[in-house]
Amino acid sequence: MRLIILITAVLISNLGLAQNYYVYVTAESEDEVALIKFDGKTATADKTIRVGYKSVEIEGPHGITVAPDGEHWYLSMAHGNPNGLIYKFKTGTDEVVATTELGLFPASMQISELTGFLFCVNFNLHGEMVPSTVSVVEPNTMQEITKIPVGTMPHGSRISPDGKFQYSVGMMSGDLVEINAMSLEVSRVLPLDEMEMDHSKMNHGEMNHDEMDRSKMNHGNMDHGAMKHSKTKPTWVQPHPTNGNIYVAGNGTDEILEISSSEWKVLRRWSTGKKPYNLDITPDGKKLIVSYKGEGATGIWDIKKGVELKKISNSRLVSHGVAISPDSKYAFISAEGKGGEPGSVDVIDLKRLEKVASVNIGKQAGGIAFWKMD
Repeated sequence: MRLIILITAVLISNLGLAQNYYVYVTAESEDEVALIKFDGKTATADKTIRVGYKSVEIEGPHGITVAPDGEHWYLSMAHGNPNGLIYKFKTGTDEVVATTELGLFPASMQISELTGFLFCVNFNLHGEMVPSTVSVVEPNTMQEITKIPVGTMPHGSRISPDGKFQYSVGMMSGDLVEINAMSLEVSRVLPLDEMEMDHSKMNHGEMNHDEMDRSKMNHGNMDHGAMKHSKTKPTWVQPHPTNGNIYVAGNGTDEILEISSSEWKVLRRWSTGKKPYNLDITPDGKKLIVSYKGEGATGIWDIKKGVELKKISNSRLVSHGVAISPDSKYAFISAEGKGGEPGSVDVIDLKRLEKVASVNIGKQAGGIAFWKMD
């Protein structure tokens, strides 16, 4: 009898611990956003939300973030005429609340809990290779307050834990930029390349010209004397929740850079898998999760030791975004796929260090943001 009572108590306890996790993820080549539900065992596409207003043209939903209070989510639509848009949706109903125009190819974004302002980088993918901007938006009115000049092809817009600073990296200028979230001015810039590239000494014979998309390059207007191609090609920046350091993905050099925000210098460089792209850090501050875009895999790193604990293959060949649950238990990885393949979202158990679930969504799965647990 006592055994039956004990078993019943354990079952009730386990039921009580059951948890649902919800993430929003974009499908850039479908003009869709999927709401993914993970119940601890199975991941499902709970809802598919059509986005944009052009019925015959792909507008490219790229960056996505959820407001700190969880009441709204925001989406950057990368393609425009020529500028892209940012959309505000109500969570739950997923109805459009408002839109506003930003710059060329608006990408990743986040909201400062201190100021309430939303910071979105204008990546300028299809424009000239010149310095771009960070747009600052007041989310209640959805008015763009200002554009702050930063590096070339800025990406990875992330806010410090105290909300005082916004960070981005210039993919082609190769710098880490810090913006004061109160004064809305650039406060510091840190070059990340160990040695700048000298075009006069470049071995053009070893360059893979087949991978270059010349149709998107305006050679007539390029100033080759001033243009810089970063060796590091940083694509993402992630402040640590507690230790004061900043972590940057060196997509061009296959490394992670650990940077001290107080000393404003690079502390460590960790060699990684191919083409690290996006990063996130567990809320407990122990693990760094890295998507390896060049090999369809995800790296799980011990931050204190600077050691990769495990590399896990993703469901598709082009890994993209990373989002982590607030309890530090799971990482959600978006993977683009290639050609006509669907995208996918993989769920990785961060204690067992293994992929435990996967679900297909629309093509070119990209930006991903955690919504809630219930």
